[in-house]
Amino acid sequence: METVAITSGLFELDGNGSGRLLGAHCPECQRYHYPASVDCPYCSGQRCETRALSERGTLCLFTSVSNRPPGYTGEVPFGFGVVELSEGLQIISRLADSSEKLDFGIPVRLVFVPLHVDEEGRQVVTYAFQAEAR
Repeated sequence: METVAITSGLFELDGNGSGRLLGAHCPECQRYHYPASVDCPYCSGQRCETRALSERGTLCLFTSVSNRPPGYTGEVPFGFGVVELSEGLQIISRLADSSEKLDFGIPVRLVFVPLHVDEEGRQVVTYAFQAEAR
């Protein structure tokens, strides 16, 4: 089955199911932002460069989503939280673990999870973060 990203530009997938988030770095203020764009949201610079972001981070906060948001066809419940990457960037992300496995400050790593099969028969995936083995 063909695999496609939920939307283009958020991440790149490798053939083995791994991948990287695509952020941007501003050469003027030296800050990262996500998702990638040429314009810097911090200093209004217009020369930001797309860069792959860290695959590991720290879980800052989390919750569990038990009701389907409008238009969402994936499974519930699912975790949702904020992950801080080594670039100093905090990303709002889906979490691949149940809340029983999560705790504030734990190390997490980037994974890609299936959401649903689209009308063309393709597996739609999104990014998530999963607790690292302790």
